[in-house]
Amino acid sequence: MYIDKLGGVDPWTLGRALSEEPDIDPSAVVRHCDFGRYTYLGPRCQMANSTFGDYSYAMGDNQIAHAQIGKFANIATCARINPPNHPTWRATLHHFTYRSRSYGFSLDDDEEIFNWRAQDRVEIGHDVWLGHGAIVMPGVKIGNGAAVGSGAIVTKDVPPFAIVVGVPARVLRLRVDERTAERLSEIAWWDWSKERLDAALGDFRTLSAEAFVEKYGR
Repeated sequence: MYIDKLGGVDPWTLGRALSEEPDIDPSAVVRHCDFGRYTYLGPRCQMANSTFGDYSYAMGDNQIAHAQIGKFANIATCARINPPNHPTWRATLHHFTYRSRSYGFSLDDDEEIFNWRAQDRVEIGHDVWLGHGAIVMPGVKIGNGAAVGSGAIVTKDVPPFAIVVGVPARVLRLRVDERTAERLSEIAWWDWSKERLDAALGDFRTLSAEAFVEKYGR
C-alpha cells in the first residue's frame, strides 16, 4: 500500500519556501562562506571558503571547499567540489606533517599546505548541474550551463553547455548547438531580476532552448 506521510508535499524540498536569506540545514557545517538569495544547503553538507550564487542549491552530504559557484547551480547529493590534494612530493602523504598539533608533535601546523589548497580554487559557472556523487578536482573551471554526469570525476576544464561523463570526465556532447549556446550566453538570463524571471517562467517551462533564444535574443 502506498503511503505518503508528507501530505502530498514534494519529498525533495519538503515544501520549504526559500527567501532572501540562505536556508542552511542545522546539520550542515559552514566556515567562511558567502551565500546569495534563495540558496539552500542540505543535510550534513560541509562547506568552507566558498561563494554560492543566487538560487543555487546543494541537496545534502556534499563537501565543498575553496570554490566559486555561480547562480542557479544544481548540486545533487554526495557531489564533492575540490577535495584536498596531499603533498605527493614529501616522504609521506599523511596529515601528521601538516596537521602536526593534532598528533601531539612539537611543530605548529604547516600553513604552507593549507595556503596551497586555498589557492587551487574551483570555479563553477551559472546554471551548472552536478550529478549524484560527481567529483570536481582542484583548479577545475566548469562553464555556464554545463552538466556533469553522476559519478563523473572532473579533472579538466569543462566548456560551457557541455555534458561530461565518466572517469576521468570527457565531453559526451553539447546540451544545445553552438549558436544556441552563444545566444544563451548573450541573454544571460541568470542575471535577470526575479520579476523578469517570473514573467518568463511559462516560457522556461514550455519552450525549447532554441525557441527561448529566438524569443528573448536580440
